[in-house]
Amino acid sequence: MTLPFEKFHGTGNDFILMDNTSGKISLTVEQITLLCHRRFGIGADGLILIQKKEGVDFEMIYFNADGGKGTMCGNGGRCAVIYAQKLGLCGNEVRFLAADGIHEATVTGNGVKLSMSNVSGVTKSGDAFVLNTGSPHYVTFVDDVESIDVVSLGKGIRNSPEYKVEGINVNFVAMKNGQLQMRTYERGVEDETLSCGTGTVAVAIAASLLSNPYAEGSEEWLIGAPGGKLSISFYRRNQDFSGVFLHGPATFVFSGAAMV
Repeated sequence: MTLPFEKFHGTGNDFILMDNTSGKISLTVEQITLLCHRRFGIGADGLILIQKKEGVDFEMIYFNADGGKGTMCGNGGRCAVIYAQKLGLCGNEVRFLAADGIHEATVTGNGVKLSMSNVSGVTKSGDAFVLNTGSPHYVTFVDDVESIDVVSLGKGIRNSPEYKVEGINVNFVAMKNGQLQMRTYERGVEDETLSCGTGTVAVAIAASLLSNPYAEGSEEWLIGAPGGKLSISFYRRNQDFSGVFLHGPATFVFSGAAMV
């Protein structure tokens, strides 16, 4: 079977996108793993199917590079919006369904501004913050994010008894030249990725809580990752976060056809 696809990335977090509005595409775990393989396939951190869904412009079905069905992916969500727009499914104002519910997005001159899930119930694990921003995240602040072994440390936390079954994304954060810089070990990819959208939201919320455990008002954070910078905004009332938005680029790379 030959499947047309387009390759996108959001600040270096890359995805294979396919049009499944016909409902005819059904991929096995092995097929998805092969397509995402960087030596034997197209190469990507994940695969996204765009499907029809009543009441919204489209539905985004996300698979991790290991072939398993994923939770919400912020960078992938922005790429899905641009791809769906190319398919003629939506305009500049978009409403779509993802694993964690309905999302709204606006296509801007420099990317996509994407609504994210409200966040509450942030907990601590030692000095680290644990929270769910559509996907589960562990956020720890370090002195020098560039020198740490993200894969070794991240894998250890992700596979610790507390998180081994469901898995967790592990984010390391440090202040550099007055700006937060982060690196992420992603479950499902089981490696460091150049950027993580839901992780960036988690880092912004953790940084806000670290700076002031109890505060109220609107905040905006610009956070850097190896693949680029993302902007996060939200309204905070003590430890509850609403009106959460992730703003960043969604870049087309190439198109092709895959044999599966």
